[in-house]
Amino acid sequence: MKRFILLLLPLAMFAATDLVKEVRHELVTLPYYGVFDNLSYRVDGSKVTLFGQVRDPKLKDDAGKAVKSIEGVTAVDNQIEVMPVSGNDDGTRLAVYRAIYSKPNLQRYQMGAVPPIHIIVKNGDVTLEGVVANEMDKNVAGIAANTVPGVHKVINNLRTDSGK
Repeated sequence: MKRFILLLLPLAMFAATDLVKEVRHELVTLPYYGVFDNLSYRVDGSKVTLFGQVRDPKLKDDAGKAVKSIEGVTAVDNQIEVMPVSGNDDGTRLAVYRAIYSKPNLQRYQMGAVPPIHIIVKNGDVTLEGVVANEMDKNVAGIAANTVPGVHKVINNLRTDSGK
């Protein structure tokens, strides 16, 4: 009997890993997910909790629907925050984008459908989310965002490939 249980445990672990990969795939391939949105998630068995911030309520709904459609997901707790509509914040988003991606050592992050540096703006406060290659890139992005007029504060949550 113990031998049978030990053989099932690795299969369950592979299934959980596959579910995590499938959730990530569904989220990053959403049609309107972009640099000004941030999506994250947690998988607890067959329950998925969605977190983050988006500009469009439809993206929040689409994320929930996409994850619910994954085989093996039994429940979705959609805690994604929809950012308030603000012309000032829209202008700040574009200015921060230009400030960050105009830096020569950060331009390589601009490639791809969804750049790895996400710029979240709420009431003039900027939060940077995502992953960069090294600590210098993280610091350059934070400094660039701080130079934008109208930005109240910058929270630099960028992580490096090394996990720091």
